[in-house]
Amino acid sequence: MSPAPDERDRIRAAMDRILNGAAEHSNGALTIVALAQEAQVPRNALTQRHLDLKNEFYQRVKERGATPDAEARLRATIVKLKQTIANKNEELDQLRADVPALVRAVNQLTLENQQLRERLDLPAANVIPLPGRRN
Repeated sequence: MSPAPDERDRIRAAMDRILNGAAEHSNGALTIVALAQEAQVPRNALTQRHLDLKNEFYQRVKERGATPDAEARLRATIVKLKQTIANKNEELDQLRADVPALVRAVNQLTLENQQLRERLDLPAANVIPLPGRRN
């Protein structure tokens, strides 16, 4: 399959959009995959046909030095999510540690309840029923 005549122009325009943080067709990551998506060309267009554009893209990314806003936001989100996972794992460990104590408490209360019910079924030894009054 031959490349589209405007393929190089589309790749250059996609480079500019990604580097300016205005991606329209990709997630805006500074990768060849995102560049191919943004340019709406197959990835092999960059890895096989237009190696010079791939190298130019990586060079521009390197010159830029700073990470784009989208990537910085994603990295911050990742940090927050990792902290959330750590907190949830800690909470889960605590809940798992609490379960045996709660099971013991339920068993103890069940036993005490059973003993109290048995006591209620027994007649009281020191209570003598009085004969009923007759009128």
